[in-house]
Amino acid sequence: METAKIFWSGRSQAVLLPKEFRFDGDSVAIRRQGRAIILEPISDDWDWLADVAGPVDPDFATAVEEQPAGQE
Repeated sequence: METAKIFWSGRSQAVLLPKEFRFDGDSVAIRRQGRAIILEPISDDWDWLADVAGPVDPDFATAVEEQPAGQE
């Protein structure tokens, strides 16, 4: 099991991650799960949605792109 060094920066606690655990970017999402603290990269795109919901049906994608007809 890898370990990380905990230290204080002013009044904030910080964790020094080993190289193989470094993140791209300057922010991560953080949450608790039981006693564990989970750090996850923040995604700027919607690629994660396919992992959660599965592939989008082509008919649905086409319908989303269509503009509704104006009312008279």
